[in-house]
Amino acid sequence: MDNISELKKTVVKTLDINKAQDIITIDLKDKSSMADYMIIASGTSSRHIQSLSEQVLEKLKDSGIKDSKIEGKDSTEWKLVDGIDLIVHIFHPEKRKFYELEKMWSELIPKEKLII
Repeated sequence: MDNISELKKTVVKTLDINKAQDIITIDLKDKSSMADYMIIASGTSSRHIQSLSEQVLEKLKDSGIKDSKIEGKDSTEWKLVDGIDLIVHIFHPEKRKFYELEKMWSELIPKEKLII
C-alpha cells in the first residue's frame, strides 16, 4: 500500500476516535489534479470542528506533511485541512448539507480530469 492510502486511514481513524460524524472518503485520482483523496466529516459544534481540524493537522505533520495547514480559521461552521494530496473538510451538519460536496465529487466527470 502506498503512503497516501495509509495516511488516509490514519486521518479517518483520528476523526473517528475524536467523535466526528458521517465520515466519508472520496477517491479523486481520476477526477482532479488537486489531490488524491478528499475526506468529509461533520462536527457537532464550532469547538468540536476546531478540535477535529487541529487533531487532523497534527497527524498530518506527524506523518511528514510539514506544509499542511488549516483553511477557514475564522469560520465556525467549516474547516479545510490541506494535506497536499489529502484534503479534509470538516463541516457543521447544516453547512455540509448545503454544499453537498459528496454529491458533487462522487459523480463521474466525463472524459477529462478536472484541473483546479
